[in-house]
Order: sequence, then structure tokens, then C-alpha cells
Amino acid sequence: MNSPGPISPRAFPSRQTVLVVDDEASYREALTLGLEAEGFAVKVASTCAEAEAIFASQAIDLALLDVMLPDGNGSDLCRRLLSRRHIPILMVSARDDEVAVVLGLEFGAADYVTKPFRLRELVARMRAVLRRNAEEQKDNQDQLKVGPLLLDLSRRELRVSGSAVELSRKEFELMQLLMERAGQVVTRDECIDHLWYDTELADTRTLDTHVRRLRRKIESDPTNPVHLLTVRGIGFRCDP
Repeated sequence: MNSPGPISPRAFPSRQTVLVVDDEASYREALTLGLEAEGFAVKVASTCAEAEAIFASQAIDLALLDVMLPDGNGSDLCRRLLSRRHIPILMVSARDDEVAVVLGLEFGAADYVTKPFRLRELVARMRAVLRRNAEEQKDNQDQLKVGPLLLDLSRRELRVSGSAVELSRKEFELMQLLMERAGQVVTRDECIDHLWYDTELADTRTLDTHVRRLRRKIESDPTNPVHLLTVRGIGFRCDP
């Protein structure tokens, strides 16, 4: 990997977080140094399991995935990550055969970069897909979609698999909070502060009541939820 020197980050003044998934330690270290010099924050993982744990617990803006990993295939990992939350993903691999490239793109990767590469080229491609993703989010800024759940902010309407579901104001606000952070744990305190910021609410049973009502409206089996999950002792998470 050759680096001709840092590129000034013009398009992205805020520090964005990149997840680098590769089993080669020297590659992770070199890429971390290069990307940090370009203004990115970098998280690293050497396996699919490590990558999924980081993805579930932290806000990631873009991921760079190797194709061949010790515990699985990067293309399969790409598909699993995108099923939880849509972010730009670039496959980065020494494999340049057509099958590997096509498979990565078909599983949802935004681009495919072959090793060895120049850091300048990689960063340019990263910024291009981040720019496209930002434009897509701007176009869809009035809607939040998580699996079969579609929340229309302008119409204040929730649809589950295409069917409209009636929500109270607090239920809508809770769904918006959870869907905005899909795949991440939102603590009970955060939920209470968001919904009842103007009230001294010491009893969390009110929050639990709203969660139960939402499950009855969005889950096929409210006793065995798959979209609105409880993370015991911490809070709640919205999954596809």
C-alpha cells in the first residue's frame, strides 16, 4: 500500500468512523495510520465475530472488509451487517477474480478495491461512497426504514410490511428514537429523557408499558419479539 501523503478532507469536516476488517495485523496497522492521517477515526477487527460485535455496539460510518477471513467470508459478513443497518461497505481484497468481485457487489458492497492499492485511490473511493450515501439519506430524510418497519416522519405514520399502524404521540417518538439508532442499544435513561424530558419520571414502568404496546402493534408474536428487543439491565434495541 503506497501513500503519496495525506489528502485534505474537504468534503467531510466531521470525523467519521471506519471499521477495518482484515486478518493481517500489518495491513490493519498501516491502514489505521493512513486513514487517521486523512481525518478518519478507525476501529479494527481481525474476524467476522469481532466485526459484528463492534458494529452492534458502536456507530460506524463505513466498513472496509477483506474477502477471506479466519471465521468466514467477507461477502457474507457484508450481507449480515447491511441487514442490521445500512452503511457504505467496500470490499478490499487481493482476490481480483470476477466471481469474488461480483459476489461482493451482489451482497450489497458499494465498491470493490483490489490489493495492492494506493491510499489516495482508496480514500477517494471511500469519500465517493460516503458522499453518495449522504445524498441518499438526504433524499430519504423524512423516512426511517428498519427491516419491515417504515416510519414516515412527515406523515407521522408507521407501516409494518406495508400496513399502517396507529401510534400514540409517545409511541411514535419512542419508535423514532429506536429506529434512528437501529442495531444499537438505547438505554432506559435515554428513552425516558427523550420522551419525558419535561417531567420528573422516576418510575420506569411507564416506559415498559409503552414498549409492550409497541410490541403488540409491530411484532408477529409480542411474547417473542424480533424487532423491538430488550437488552437486560441496559435498555432496548431495534433490529430488522
